[in-house]
Amino acid sequence: MMRASVERNTALQRADNFAAGVSAAGTKTIQNGRHVIEIENVSKSFFVYSSNGETVITEKKRFFSRKKPCELVALKDVTLSIDHGEFVSFLGPSGCGKSTLLRILAGFEYPSSGNVKCKGECIQGPHPQRAMVFQSERAVFPWLTVEGNISLGPRLQGTEGEVRKERVAKTIELIELKGFEKAYPKTLSGGMLQRVAVGRAIVNHPELLLMDEPFGALDAQTRNNLQDHVIRIWQSIDQSIVFVTHDIEEAAYLSNRVIVFTARPGRIREVVTINLPHPRERTSPEFLEYRNHLADLIRH
Repeated sequence: MMRASVERNTALQRADNFAAGVSAAGTKTIQNGRHVIEIENVSKSFFVYSSNGETVITEKKRFFSRKKPCELVALKDVTLSIDHGEFVSFLGPSGCGKSTLLRILAGFEYPSSGNVKCKGECIQGPHPQRAMVFQSERAVFPWLTVEGNISLGPRLQGTEGEVRKERVAKTIELIELKGFEKAYPKTLSGGMLQRVAVGRAIVNHPELLLMDEPFGALDAQTRNNLQDHVIRIWQSIDQSIVFVTHDIEEAAYLSNRVIVFTARPGRIREVVTINLPHPRERTSPEFLEYRNHLADLIRH
């Protein structure tokens, strides 16, 4: 009973922070030492089999297969902690295991070795407190309105009607889609669809928001606008964000820490702390210095 009471109080506190909005200074409080995520010596391998001209990739080795598989090591000995309130980006070349590690954090996949914990408990599978925003706008349900998409999570969790309506309304206002509540996805632009996807992820006030290259398919202007939008959301609610990107400037613009990975097998090459306040000026000498340093790390 005591644990349930503590959990309810924690959820109510997150809801209050969610409703409070951006602070006057436009800053974000990061609670150093309060780990939301702990990644310890994580490695991830896949096994590649070729049969009858077809290639099959599996997570588990087929011990009874006559053909010897090729082992594909995606991640190797990754150790990292993420504190409450951080905005952390995973940056690296294609195929280095960034998205694989994000799926492990979401509970969609399991490491081949090592441990991953969320708030001190091993991740055993998906959980409402770890929400995912996928790459594709197809992640939005086309048969539901904006309001219907965003209210789906609270509805499935059994949130009461009036509480659900209030939470959905606040979320729609936060993602700046007020007036489009009854609109269907086919009538929305790509940027608006991504905002719906973000709204659906944050409406249940998760501790951790996981974003897998959500703006990769958008044009530069829309992408820049959504980057500013995500920063405002991050500053408005009590959560951490882990963001996967190939875009060096995007990583430098959004993050307070950038985790730079090597080519496959993905290892952490360097952790770069971006000591610049938001909003950031993309053409300032300080910003360009960070961006150029990240570019050097990716090239070498």
